[in-house]
Amino acid sequence: MSKKRSNYRKDAKNVIVEVKEPDELLSFLLKVMSNRSRNSVKSILARGQVTIDDHIEKRFNYQLKPGQTVTILKNKAAVKQNVLIGMQILYEDEDIIVINKEAGLLSIATEKEKQQTALHQLMKYVKREDPENRIFVVHRLDKDTSGVMLFAKSERVKRKLQDNWAKAVKERTYVALVEGRFTEKEGYITSWLRETKTHLMYSSQTPNDGLLAKTRYTFIQGNADFSLLELNLETGRKNQIRVHMQDLGHPVVGDKKNGSKERNVIGRLGLHAKTLTFQHPTTNKILTFKADVPASFLSKSK
Repeated sequence: MSKKRSNYRKDAKNVIVEVKEPDELLSFLLKVMSNRSRNSVKSILARGQVTIDDHIEKRFNYQLKPGQTVTILKNKAAVKQNVLIGMQILYEDEDIIVINKEAGLLSIATEKEKQQTALHQLMKYVKREDPENRIFVVHRLDKDTSGVMLFAKSERVKRKLQDNWAKAVKERTYVALVEGRFTEKEGYITSWLRETKTHLMYSSQTPNDGLLAKTRYTFIQGNADFSLLELNLETGRKNQIRVHMQDLGHPVVGDKKNGSKERNVIGRLGLHAKTLTFQHPTTNKILTFKADVPASFLSKSK
């Protein structure tokens, strides 16, 4: 591989390559992994073992740009160490597991994907210690949303967290990269959310016409094209932030379903679960977990 194309380095688990010139992802990987067959490289990509900057990327034709960093999780390392792909464990005890999920990883299984999910990987992870161990979903993040996510290790803990979610959660903060320049420094939006037969969420201003949704937002930084916002959820409705940003005329970057019309400059949805603070279901201690704001959100909103 030409040194002009990229900087190439390795660590214990990964191959890390800096992009030096435009290229399609599959073409780039074939050059980096020239000792592997085309099918082998395609399999690595399809399994979600390739990340670009701060998101998992599986599309063969993804257009790489100079300055991006491509990380490839070694296949042997993944098999040997049973590495969790697309997420990192932030905290674990006898009752809960908290992770930082990358964009591109499903929270739970779908009809098309059963194994490459946060739930399936964590289930395998806890069963290594005891085959009877299990994992339970407490809340979800969309596939293309990254950030802090909480799981329970028993049905009892799951029910306790979900039944007391409004009281147990002290802070749930997101950051969003949205289209356009925000003129307000902060604000508050309330609406009632409804869902169409095709599962598209939308707002209603008619009282009690759907589920009440409340979002508080604060402007962090921005330019003529994009703004970075911090959002605090007072309710946790499906697609709440995405719908409310569309209502404000500043759709989330990459959110075509909810009004995004600009080219997706970050190659993912511009939504990240930054902070989750909650009362532990057993010890009653207040715990706070944070996931760093994706670098692409910061660079595009400067």
